[in-house]
Amino acid sequence: MAKKPKRDRTVRREADRDAKKALNDRLALARLEPGGAPERAIELVSASLVEPTARGIPCPACGATVRVQDHTAETIESRRLRVVRVDCARCGFTGSRYFTIAEKALN
Repeated sequence: MAKKPKRDRTVRREADRDAKKALNDRLALARLEPGGAPERAIELVSASLVEPTARGIPCPACGATVRVQDHTAETIESRRLRVVRVDCARCGFTGSRYFTIAEKALN
């Protein structure tokens, strides 16, 4: 006896769950990449490079170009970091990128 075909609604729900799982996986991988977390801050030689570098990292959700919303200097776990908040115009993702300024540049 042949299997009964899945209803359209069931197929859509399964596809939606798969898409959400893939998105969560991409976001988890992005947190492990350089700049994705405070402990993985990208080291730069000048603060003037922070925003252009942040814009150059594509959106982890869809791969589009991101816009810089905010750039602050914060102390996280006793480290002085530059935190750049970015958002994506295409998919609506918002997140942070983390940078540190090289010690030689600070002297």
